[in-house]
Amino acid sequence: MLQIRCRNNNVIKEFPEGITLLDAYQQFADDIQMPYPVVSAKVNNASQGLKFRLYQNRDVEFLDARRGSGHRAYVRSLCFVLYKAATDVFPGSKLFIEHPLSRGYYCNFKKREGEALTDDDVQQIRQRIQQIIDQDMPFHRFEATTEEATRIFRERGFSDKVKLLETSGQLYSDYYMLGDTVDYYYGPLVPSAGYLTVWGLEHYQDGLLLRVPDRDNPSQLAPMIDQPRTYAMFAEKVRWDIIMRHSNAGDVNKAILKGHASELIQVSEALQEKKIVKIAEEIDARFRNEENPIRLVLITGPSSSGKTTFCKRLSIQLLACGLRPVSFSTDDYFVNRVDTPLLPDGKYDFDNIRAVDCDLLSDHLERLMAGERVEVPEYNFVTGKREYNGKRLKLSSDSVLIIEGIHALNPILTERIAESLKFKIFVSALTNISLDDHNWIPTQDNRLLRRIIRDYNKGAFTAQETISHWRNVCNAEEKWILPFQENADVMFNSALNIEFAVLRTHAEIILASVPKNCDEYSEAHRLLKFIHYFIPISDKEIPPTSIMREFVGGSVFKY
Repeated sequence: MLQIRCRNNNVIKEFPEGITLLDAYQQFADDIQMPYPVVSAKVNNASQGLKFRLYQNRDVEFLDARRGSGHRAYVRSLCFVLYKAATDVFPGSKLFIEHPLSRGYYCNFKKREGEALTDDDVQQIRQRIQQIIDQDMPFHRFEATTEEATRIFRERGFSDKVKLLETSGQLYSDYYMLGDTVDYYYGPLVPSAGYLTVWGLEHYQDGLLLRVPDRDNPSQLAPMIDQPRTYAMFAEKVRWDIIMRHSNAGDVNKAILKGHASELIQVSEALQEKKIVKIAEEIDARFRNEENPIRLVLITGPSSSGKTTFCKRLSIQLLACGLRPVSFSTDDYFVNRVDTPLLPDGKYDFDNIRAVDCDLLSDHLERLMAGERVEVPEYNFVTGKREYNGKRLKLSSDSVLIIEGIHALNPILTERIAESLKFKIFVSALTNISLDDHNWIPTQDNRLLRRIIRDYNKGAFTAQETISHWRNVCNAEEKWILPFQENADVMFNSALNIEFAVLRTHAEIILASVPKNCDEYSEAHRLLKFIHYFIPISDKEIPPTSIMREFVGGSVFKY
């Protein structure tokens, strides 16, 4: 017999060895009374599927689709059902689950004949998905030697999975079966398709949009938000990845093993610099437009997107165009800490728009646009007070004002300035490289890894503390930053295909420091497992002007 302590209610019960989590849950269900169906669990703070068997005493927390691990298990399972349905209806077709978009997941679908996807095609796939769910078709997990798993996928023509497994360095690998369909996923699935009661499938752009449950209320779909500019930026990156033949982790690993890491770094940096030059030239052209000259450049993006380095690199290119950039951060207009709005738990809500003195900032903007000299504040993060240290700004005839900050695109901040004077830029690490055709990399993971490394190197927070804060950071972004991203004139993707190989060398030891007996270990364990798919490389060839230097150190810029 073994003991299971249920973390949901702190009750301990005895069970026979080898019991599945699903069977154990049945014994706890009446006491827990979960508001939504349980879809996965954490065992000793590590994510597991409900078919996982226990042979020793364990702490177990059962999860519904509101929690990160539960939500990911649900979405992975839904992706597998979509893949099976699409290939059942259209044998020989190819499905690429590329990236999160419009509160769902964008999928590129290629029919064997090369014909365009139609609304009728989408309806047929929908019907097949529902049939699979109605049949409650079970997911089966198998463990095999990596050589055997590689053989299985090679026979079926999955070159993406073959390259991933061949370069993973693992002795054994898991694979899944749904009916007669085989696939690979790097995390647990739900027990069977009948768990997937909330889903949607739309014909979106030239592909499919897989809609998933809302994180706050999994009984309903997350509301669909049209994001044409974000789609266009992802599509541009996909085209470049195809040209460079580096669309997934296996491609990058193979290139590294062949000695092409330097070339990967140089090309990735060159593509970003090319984009920054293009943005600077567009600003210059619009600045010199006599009818509607712009004078104000607004730069925003979520946490750890590289806004600060982007701002500095853009300023250099604007100088090369003959303009005089003048810049400051919205952070310097924070209200004094005692006046900062509070979160429900009593902590300061620094991401709230009311944490910024919008009236003062608007007044200074108006005066600067009128040609006046203005003394701007500098925020002292140690004392929590705004200070005036003699920093004065004035715009000359060839000056453009750059404002960088998380609220820069919020219309409240610049409502007194005519729209014709503004140029808006949204920066984010919109990761497009995937582990394979069906395992995308969440864009938030890219930024979280960056932030963990930067916080640790600066001595600001431990990995455990950064992970603990991250959910609140993401919630604030959903409320205060992301609603305005589609209003940008230009979007800039700060992610690099080589990035995870470099971040691995920094992140491994930091993530390994997270104690196993804390809630944050689950996320640290998942991130460690994920970055181990990438062959590590040194950052010595990352240039000092790179956005990555903002996080791993060694930047030529002053922050």
